[in-house]
Amino acid sequence: MRAKTLWLGATALLAGAAMALPAQAGDSNGNFQVKVGVTGVLLDDDTKSVTLGGAAVPNASAETNDNVIPTLTLAYFFDKHWAVELFCCFDQVNVTGKGSLAQYGKLASTWAFPPILTLQYHFDGFGAFKPYVGAGVEWIHYFDSKSNIGGGADFDDSFGFALQVGTDIDLGQGWSIGLDVKKVWEDTEITWVNNNLGQTVVAKHDLDPWFVTANLGYRFNLEDIFGARTAAAPLK
Repeated sequence: MRAKTLWLGATALLAGAAMALPAQAGDSNGNFQVKVGVTGVLLDDDTKSVTLGGAAVPNASAETNDNVIPTLTLAYFFDKHWAVELFCCFDQVNVTGKGSLAQYGKLASTWAFPPILTLQYHFDGFGAFKPYVGAGVEWIHYFDSKSNIGGGADFDDSFGFALQVGTDIDLGQGWSIGLDVKKVWEDTEITWVNNNLGQTVVAKHDLDPWFVTANLGYRFNLEDIFGARTAAAPLK
């Protein structure tokens, strides 16, 4: 809960700072963009295998919960078409037993820090609509992991390939609203000790999340904010 409170405070502070910038700082063709969003994390998950003391557990499965979280996106534009974007958030994930593990209910929980880095191509010629596509990678770092069946729990950090599609709708003076969808393919391995049985449980789990985000964006030139120039030149 502490991590989520800090994240909410950081996004609120950033949004307030953007609104406090002088109106002339906003530039719909600027080289930097900040977005504050609300994201649905939808896990298309699947358990590949569960072992107990090294032996396969028949009909054992688990699922992780979907969630809605606040998110922050930073993007730098090299020109009017190409940009690099960093997207991130904090999320709390619960793992619930299914099949032969259903009797245990919630098996484990963890906090996740899952940044996604993508290279984007932005299309032009659509008026206020600014569609784009992207590809990149996601890394998930898990922390504060807990087991609900005794012993400790450990989630291996995850790496995966990400695809992205989205659009911004230009509102003028650098402001925009947008919709963004990302799909990531990745898995993790969860290890914990079942104190009741005195054996180690290992679950290999595909996560494959969707990230669906509605956001408010603000675009500007970094040089204008830091006073390096007084007039912004549009990206070419």
